[in-house]
Amino acid sequence: MDDSEDVSIDMEKLADTLSGKLETLRHLSKDCSIYRVAEPTRCSNPSHFTPRMVSIGPFRHGKEELKASEEHKQRYLKYFLQRTKVRMERFLSFIKERETKLRNCYAETIRNLGSNEFVAMVLVDAVFLIEFFLRFYKRKLTTDDDRIFRKPQLRKRIWHDFLLLENQPPLFILNDLFDLAKTVTDEDAFYENISFVKITCFWFRSQVLVFLPLDENQNIPSVEELHEAGVKFKPAAGSTKSLLDINFNQGILEIPFFKVYDNTERAYRNLLAFESMHGYDGYFNDYIIMMACLISCPKDAELLVQNEVIRLGNTETVPTVFGNLDPDCTLNSYNFQYSGVVTNLQAYRKLPWHKWKATLKRNYFNTPWASISVIAAVILLLLTATQTVSSLIAL
Repeated sequence: MDDSEDVSIDMEKLADTLSGKLETLRHLSKDCSIYRVAEPTRCSNPSHFTPRMVSIGPFRHGKEELKASEEHKQRYLKYFLQRTKVRMERFLSFIKERETKLRNCYAETIRNLGSNEFVAMVLVDAVFLIEFFLRFYKRKLTTDDDRIFRKPQLRKRIWHDFLLLENQPPLFILNDLFDLAKTVTDEDAFYENISFVKITCFWFRSQVLVFLPLDENQNIPSVEELHEAGVKFKPAAGSTKSLLDINFNQGILEIPFFKVYDNTERAYRNLLAFESMHGYDGYFNDYIIMMACLISCPKDAELLVQNEVIRLGNTETVPTVFGNLDPDCTLNSYNFQYSGVVTNLQAYRKLPWHKWKATLKRNYFNTPWASISVIAAVILLLLTATQTVSSLIAL
């Protein structure tokens, strides 16, 4: 056998090995919605993407620094099972039947968990979340041994971990397990008229969370610049359902009310990462760009606080929150959702009358006494002019 034949055999073996790998490639499902944060993003702010108290899902499962929360999860599972007549075996079988779909929700193959361990993890983690939201919705469910709801600071830290991109379960399994528990319960009407979505929204409404190189053509003015041009600010009407609903009409810029917490930047950074990786249109991305330009210094934040658009303790933190997120955002000038708002704001600023009116009001009509003084001065000037004209006519 000559060298050429040896090379041919080696290439055939190599081709067979590579073909085998191609045959075993995991099917990429359209259900994928839970991602690993890209390393460049993680390296810039690793603490913003890493759970501190509790792991949810397979990415951080079993980490030594998070094992303390496992007892809390098991305790919640115990009370959850006591409240329903559905046996644990039924819940586990229910999850097992959906294991493939559950695994497909994650952006990478879960190799560190066998089938039984994966199914058990899903049950414990999913019920922990369900029970957490249930106990907030129905406070009477809080037990004496509940170290989470009996200690608000611990609850707050755990809640922060729920917002992390990598620390998520598939939403459908939470809904399905909640509905399964509702089929037979010890307490009549306990779950009547409630759903997992309802109890979750109840929690989120109580929390009210408070996105880049900027194209110069967009030229979004700051709140202070708009204030000097006579623009007024007010929180968007109570009927608005979106944090992103910023509108400008008849000289009034409406911005949905929001609160700024210590955890706001961390939460927003994970929302940005999810929006980018899941392929959604950049709605939140555009919101951050808009807010970063509107609130570029503490004075901008102060004006929004005065107009009850923002609630917080320190106005200097607001520009920092949005400013720190700038590098994670990208402006698409052709598809920027606030282009119409910006165009109208720019047009309003270009009309001198609006600035003159604002300056007049700010400098001469800013208090009742100042207004009276100006009116008195105008009347005196008119009387003097009238007297002068009368004297000239008399001559």
